[in-house]
Amino acid sequence: MKLLNEILAHNEEFVEKKEYEQYQKGKLPNKRVVILSCMDTRLVELLPKAMNVGNGDAKIVKSAGALISHPFGSVMRSLLVAVYELEADEICVVGHHDCGMSSLKAENTLEKAKQRGISEDTLKTIQYSGIDLDKFLQGFDNVEDSVQHSVEQIRNHPLLPAEVPVHGLVIDPDTGKLDLVVDGYEK
Repeated sequence: MKLLNEILAHNEEFVEKKEYEQYQKGKLPNKRVVILSCMDTRLVELLPKAMNVGNGDAKIVKSAGALISHPFGSVMRSLLVAVYELEADEICVVGHHDCGMSSLKAENTLEKAKQRGISEDTLKTIQYSGIDLDKFLQGFDNVEDSVQHSVEQIRNHPLLPAEVPVHGLVIDPDTGKLDLVVDGYEK
């Protein structure tokens, strides 16, 4: 059975047995926080448990490396919507040790893209259109510096109210231990 079929079969049973009832919460976060974290699979359950965040407590936005690639991109828009429309009063950026983005090299990713059928002409067209693929697909060297950078991008965004604290943390994906990088209460 293909993955999509497995998902749909499970979902049919999930709905039939009304298993969704235990997850029904309001759309506003109880703890009035929005968390930007990495999409790493190890953090799916670990991060909320390590932060004492249950279903309905927080808005969680995921991006590779907990990075904001553009100040007016979808990640920043999600954070702003959480603040203005969903009553989040604080923002936490949570990176993690052993992140795949720490070893990401654009040339490796582009080579894999070519192996999967993306033509050299397509890559040239993208470059010609003004997109720097080396910058777009580049990772980072140090997770603490990366978290600090994301915090600064958020904190200095012209649409973010000055009173919203933006915190930066790094989580150990093995133990769940959180290390403070930026205390958003200290301006």
